[in-house]
Amino acid sequence: MPMLHLNQIRFYSLMLVVGVVTGCGAIFFRELIGLLHNLLFYGQLSSHYDVLQHAAPSRWGAGIVLVPVLAAVIVAFLIKNYAPEARGTGVPAVIYAVYYENERIRPMAGIIKALASSLSIGSGGSIGREGPIIQMGGALGSALGEAFKLADWQRMTLIACGASGGIAAMFNTPMGGLLFAIEILLPEISARTIIPVSIATAVSTYMTYFLYGDVPLIPVDASVIAHISAYTAVSYSFLGMIVGLAAAFFIRGIYLIEEAFEKLPDNYYFRHMAGMFLVGLSMYFMLKVFGHYYIQGLGYATIMDVMTSTLTDPYFLIFLAALKLLSTGLTLGSGGSGGIFSPLLFIGAALGGGFAEVYKLVFPGEMSMNLQLGAVAGMAGMVGASTGAPLTAIIMTAELTNDMRIVLPLMMMVAIAYGVRRTLIKESIYTYRLTRKGSHVPDTWRSQPL
Repeated sequence: MPMLHLNQIRFYSLMLVVGVVTGCGAIFFRELIGLLHNLLFYGQLSSHYDVLQHAAPSRWGAGIVLVPVLAAVIVAFLIKNYAPEARGTGVPAVIYAVYYENERIRPMAGIIKALASSLSIGSGGSIGREGPIIQMGGALGSALGEAFKLADWQRMTLIACGASGGIAAMFNTPMGGLLFAIEILLPEISARTIIPVSIATAVSTYMTYFLYGDVPLIPVDASVIAHISAYTAVSYSFLGMIVGLAAAFFIRGIYLIEEAFEKLPDNYYFRHMAGMFLVGLSMYFMLKVFGHYYIQGLGYATIMDVMTSTLTDPYFLIFLAALKLLSTGLTLGSGGSGGIFSPLLFIGAALGGGFAEVYKLVFPGEMSMNLQLGAVAGMAGMVGASTGAPLTAIIMTAELTNDMRIVLPLMMMVAIAYGVRRTLIKESIYTYRLTRKGSHVPDTWRSQPL
């Protein structure tokens, strides 16, 4: 029986290290967001933060408008002076490192990304958690690969281990994390790359089980989700087209807002403070007029409102989707740091739920759509179409709700949404920035046998 080579033993040992450390990093990141949120909103030293519940009104009253501005000063300082590549979602920087910088990601970028994103999210910025953890995990894999003089494919695989493990640990979606690495990060698809990423992803996920348990991020009673039938197949096709249009608008809108901020006076601090001041105003407006902040931070509480039929007014849901897109554009376009999964899930749930309610009014009875399934389909469609990772979106959304029976309608929804977006805009939210700068990223896989 062949013995493992010393280089293989070292590589697989580092793979396990990446899995463990990334899992712990995800825990640290979640707790840090909670700590900063409670400190900035309520002046309390506590890391407890239930993202599925709406944040209580801040003790600062109207002063909450200035909280994102204060955080913006610190975020701008960290990014400008220590890691410019930590600006934005972070995923394009990881993709660029894989394809153009020999799998080299500065460790400082991962550290600054964690701090800056925690401040942005904790202060109410409309962004998500996947970008930071991908950059953190990728930076760890890159640093270990370089320190131990690994081969290029091994360094690339360790980066994917960190990114995949980070997503899996953050969202409790191990299959989604693995598919993200395959669809977005790995230039080589083979047994020698997929097996290590699978193991590291499982290890990272188990690390978070010790503290948070094995529970879905968006717990939904599966009995309330009516599954697709032949009568409603056409309606989900229409929804797929709408979501595809929304995804194209999201991609272009984010960068249009960024371009608008770039035309302002050349002062990073001023730009980011101005953008976050507008985010703060929208938060306070929502609280005073509608009773909750709704669009601040991750937005999972609003998603739960849709999934539990607490929010059913289609016009309000569409308004929430539009305002979330705007606030996400303001946060990222002005210079913030964070991911886009959470905003995409929010927008998808609001659009899908709103469409289902409108369709129910037009076609009542047997042909009507189910609100919850419409929301879930919208979430998957927005993520798959916008990120260019359709398989990730299908499986990850099913894992988020802990109901694999919804995979069939999601397959149809995501395929249509992705096709519409691709027809309108070839590049995804991750590759759009790179392409604008002349850095082409291949959109096909390369198979390499072991």
